[in-house]
Amino acid sequence: MQSVDMNSYIFDNRAEAETAQRFDSLDSLYNPRTFQFLLAAGIKSGWNCLEVGGGSGSVAAWMAEQVGPGGSVLVTDIEPRFIERSGCEKIPNLKLRRHDISVDPLPEATFDVIHARLVLSHVPRRQQALDNMVAALRPQGYLVIEDFDRLLIDRTIPVRDSAAAVSYRRVIAALAQLMDERGFDAGWAQSMYHRLKTAGLSDVGMEGHLAVRDGAAARLDLANITQIRKEAVTKGLVSEADIDAALSALAAPDFAVFSPVMFTAWGCRRSDINL
Repeated sequence: MQSVDMNSYIFDNRAEAETAQRFDSLDSLYNPRTFQFLLAAGIKSGWNCLEVGGGSGSVAAWMAEQVGPGGSVLVTDIEPRFIERSGCEKIPNLKLRRHDISVDPLPEATFDVIHARLVLSHVPRRQQALDNMVAALRPQGYLVIEDFDRLLIDRTIPVRDSAAAVSYRRVIAALAQLMDERGFDAGWAQSMYHRLKTAGLSDVGMEGHLAVRDGAAARLDLANITQIRKEAVTKGLVSEADIDAALSALAAPDFAVFSPVMFTAWGCRRSDINL
């Protein structure tokens, strides 16, 4: 998940506690959907797979199990410390590489499936990164990419504590501004379908997922807000009181918010594609 310049990426992996909580939350919230899309792409024994921005390593480990000893998985990340800790490197058919998807080369026409979740919207040279991934697909290989969209909906929903909802909205707006300052492309997720079409892929599709988050599901927001707290307050984007109110609300059993829409887009490299 972190194939970006770590000096610009807002969720720097060096924030140990928040990163661990974020990865755990993302895995529990989204791994089942990710696995469904990879199964729909046809992942099977003997396939060669690439997981870009491996995060916790959980998706790469699942891939390695699916492809078996006759297949292989390459998992990349610009900061792979959490993958290293996961023990993934002990899996015989899995290799880990420190790698920046937007500038470092990939072997061409090599992989049967390539997957990236919450990577490209944070990458400054995101179109180049996408082009690199398409070029690395074998003919008839599948690309599956997933990213959050924050533009479609207001994430607050009717709740008993309207004041807490206002604070939450302010904090999320501050987070969005900090992300934009670092080159995050808020419109990237909505553009993925068109971009895969333009890249010459066939069987292109895209769908979105929206859910209500409360309780344990809200831990992702808790981790993100905690990590940006100091910078957001220092820059005057939000008050300490608003941060405290948002964090307290997210921990309360009767407070809920919408998730961002998670868009998943996919496409197949045609045999005659000209790259």
